[in-house]
Amino acid sequence: MPSIVVQRWFSVPRVNGHLEPRDLGLVVNTDDPYSVQVGEYYAKARGLHESQILRIKLPIKSALTREEFTELSEQINSFYGDRVQALALAWRLPYAVDCNAITGALTMGFDAKLCAKTCAPSKPSRYFGSASTRPFKDYGMRLSMLLAAPNFNSAKAMIDRGVKSDGTMGLRGAPPANVHMVSTSDSVRSVRQYLFPPPGPVPQFGLNIHLDKTDALKNSPRVLMYITGRAQVDYIDTVDFLPGALADHLTSFGGMLDKPHGQMTVLSWIDAGATASYGTTSEPCAHLQKFPHPQALLLFYAQGGTALESYWKSVAWPQQGLFVGEPLAAPFDRSAVEQTSASR
Repeated sequence: MPSIVVQRWFSVPRVNGHLEPRDLGLVVNTDDPYSVQVGEYYAKARGLHESQILRIKLPIKSALTREEFTELSEQINSFYGDRVQALALAWRLPYAVDCNAITGALTMGFDAKLCAKTCAPSKPSRYFGSASTRPFKDYGMRLSMLLAAPNFNSAKAMIDRGVKSDGTMGLRGAPPANVHMVSTSDSVRSVRQYLFPPPGPVPQFGLNIHLDKTDALKNSPRVLMYITGRAQVDYIDTVDFLPGALADHLTSFGGMLDKPHGQMTVLSWIDAGATASYGTTSEPCAHLQKFPHPQALLLFYAQGGTALESYWKSVAWPQQGLFVGEPLAAPFDRSAVEQTSASR
């Protein structure tokens, strides 16, 4: 890595449109009370039709076996065919299939070879950096995201934040939202600092970019994005996350939701007020490609993409990555603003 960091903007394709509620399938585990409760709430919150909801039975455990995953995948493909472009998975467990994250396996297919050496490069995502708003149609990838939170009330709040966020950013005359990209004292986990944009205002999106050198933000106002690298991130309960906020920390086991491993998980971000997050479920090593590219995440989101699309477009090797949050949150959605104005 270079000894001197020179920040510059990268370019991403221009995107028109984004995934809509009609493009989403909702999968509910009827053997899991959390899943049933969250699934019912989410379906109402996003106005999903009964035909979009698949009810299945899954074991409530950390990881599915390969055989259990094959059965789940076949049920999903049989039920949805080509009707939906993406999936919301209404549970916390299971979050993995062997060494693969369940979101990675469902979207890209299970990769058994990776489990022999999880630090190896994994299969590249053709959707990374894409302008597509039809991932299944264009790439055969049905994007997935887990509606996971520590408990139902936390999940309900996450869903409410996602719905509330639509069309709220980049409005004329509104105070800017803050994007914090943080370099910590943990140099290995701060490797993404080489991908940070230049600091300063971005008027066309109503954003202020902050490049912080600290182990943790404290009492930060109006935060739309918090990108950092550390095994544990302190004071996140003091951060004022805006509806639709994205936050993640580069560490090995942020997506391992139920086993003691001494590292903070994505559930802490969700409980603190983030609307979506990302973490890996098996040792990825510090490959930049296995974690969200900070600028891709920001720029696709700021163009009006959903949290689901923006996170998936920002990870080049997502097989071990667990995508968690409210999939359809779209703070920069202009159509939501236009519909609101037209109804007045």
